Amino acid sequence: MVAYAGEKPVLLIKKLGGLLLLVFGFLLLAAGYNNGSTGLGVLGMLLLAGGVVLLALKIARRNQSGQL
Repeated sequence: MVAYAGEKPVLLIKKLGGLLLLVFGFLLLAAGYNNGSTGLGVLGMLLLAGGVVLLALKIARRNQSGQL
């Protein structure tokens, strides 16, 4: 899926990937907390951090080409 902003194609993969990583990270973190599993908690935190990074990169790219 490609959307066009101006003349540059903007892939929606980062946005969807970031949202999916946030959801799965939160679910794994909650499951790790509920079961007392450190491994699941750490994996959930890593996925949450990855999702936040992807969304932050997406927002930064959008704001970089904006009008100031």
